[in-house]
Amino acid sequence: VLLVRHAGKQFVVKDFSRRAWLLRSTFGRWSIGRERRAYRALDGIDAVPRLLGLVDPLALAIEYRPGSLLSRSLAGVLPADFLGELRGAVAAMHARGVVHLDLRHRSNILATPEGHPVLIDFASSLRFDPGARWSRWLLACCIRLDRRALSKWEQRLAQDVRSAGASAAVT
Repeated sequence: VLLVRHAGKQFVVKDFSRRAWLLRSTFGRWSIGRERRAYRALDGIDAVPRLLGLVDPLALAIEYRPGSLLSRSLAGVLPADFLGELRGAVAAMHARGVVHLDLRHRSNILATPEGHPVLIDFASSLRFDPGARWSRWLLACCIRLDRRALSKWEQRLAQDVRSAGASAAVT
């Protein structure tokens, strides 16, 4: 993953070209294709960076969104509606048939300097046709994983807010 500057703009390039031949020609191509399909399906959701395009079969370019990794240390800094916005973004993603499957990892959710959520790294994601019967069942099962991850973040951030409030009241 590279942060690239070109013509005064920054963007992210995910590139498998420097990996071993076997890895890049199998997993690399498959992973780039999978992630590209997810970004295409999510085009227009504010919390998801735009896919700028395929650089080549082993690399894709994505809009750069500055932000901080989601962590407990942001509990007192994030606006009150951050978690609501995050839930809304994940619901919009699910409505388009995409499940992230790795929202538990703190590096996949950013908080912009303005306090808005950004979902990144769709390499682990799955995309289903929400109109197909078998697909709806699988989608519903996978959505539970994303919701558990959201619940984890809600508990961590809320717990730290309560802890900060309790220690402030004692002081």
